[in-house]
Amino acid sequence: MENLALIESFSEFKDDKLIDRVTLMAILEDVFRNALKKKFGSDDNFDIIINPDKGDLEIWRNRIVVADDEVEDDNQEISLTEARKIEPDFEVGEDVSEEVKLIDLGRRSILALRQNLISKIHEHDNTTIYKQFKDLIGEIYTAEVHHIRHKAVILLDDEGNEIILPKDKQIPSDFFRKGENVRGIIEGVELKGNKPMIIMSRTAPEFLEKLFEQEIPEVFDGLITVKKVVRIPGEKAKVAVDSYDDRIDPVGACVGMKGSRIHGIVRELGNENIDVINFTNNPQLFISRALSPARVSLVTLNDETKHAEVLLKPEEVSKAIGKGGFNIRLAGQLTGYEIDVLREGVEEDVELTEFSDEIEAWIIEEFRKIGLDTAKSVLDQEVSDLVKRTDLEVETIEEVVRILKEEFED
Repeated sequence: MENLALIESFSEFKDDKLIDRVTLMAILEDVFRNALKKKFGSDDNFDIIINPDKGDLEIWRNRIVVADDEVEDDNQEISLTEARKIEPDFEVGEDVSEEVKLIDLGRRSILALRQNLISKIHEHDNTTIYKQFKDLIGEIYTAEVHHIRHKAVILLDDEGNEIILPKDKQIPSDFFRKGENVRGIIEGVELKGNKPMIIMSRTAPEFLEKLFEQEIPEVFDGLITVKKVVRIPGEKAKVAVDSYDDRIDPVGACVGMKGSRIHGIVRELGNENIDVINFTNNPQLFISRALSPARVSLVTLNDETKHAEVLLKPEEVSKAIGKGGFNIRLAGQLTGYEIDVLREGVEEDVELTEFSDEIEAWIIEEFRKIGLDTAKSVLDQEVSDLVKRTDLEVETIEEVVRILKEEFED
């Protein structure tokens, strides 16, 4: 009866952890075999019989009968005298099966059994959760804000699983309150000390792609394909879409009448500005579209270096570059080309790299980040605007402007 009582005691974990009976029994057998190994040195000659329906368990040790003075391994062998205490007609060479009671293992072993079972069940839970979320990587998931920390927001789903939304995976404008639901994609999951650590992201391009699938029926149905997504979270994004059905306008279907379809996605992303662009295999046309809302006059490509020069009218340059250089940067990421802007009607200009003996390379790189790589492209901008769009101090920019002006005055 003590076997049955212990199993019933262990079975409480089944209800708490929602483990099926068969799995619980498999864990129980593993736990008992470990206990037998510690007690007897080996479990090879033990039979463990589990009845999943009744939750009952029996342990039998099998030994060979040997002469009284020939016992070398008392776990594998039993003397004739001891065997005949079990059954009086045993003879040397016969097999003896003897039931092992839990009380024979000792009180400490029984306590260790219980602790080991708890550990194994937790391990089983963690493995199950790990596999579950491993299959959900790249998918949208919703969980509730449980705790707000400086470096992360801790979320809980309906099953009580803890999900971490790190600060660098949050959109800059995100503001969370305890108890509210948050959407993001499962970006990764790993086991840390047998405990699964689930990471959610709201900044990944895949999150925006999955939002398109959820919010736009034609994308969900496969009539429209999202070819590529690039983002500067909370600021701007570009999404290239395509359709194999010529009757469908993929951009119009995604945006909707007066932006009705995309409005919910924009709101979810903290009013991130989203440009939806028709994908094309023609790289020159794709670059022109990617630089929208600017109107490009000419695109010249170098496919070997993946470099593109775009010619624009002066009034289109600022549109192509965009606030903070976001537009041209995202256009480059979307198309896979490094894009340089040239102005129509500007015959004499000098590359900034020509001033490398007077202007440090890292300063030139700061201008390049916002699409300014020639002297006149910098001089066409207001100093106050350059301060806002770069990480340069006003004194540094004024010194650069002075150097560039001297070039043209000479």
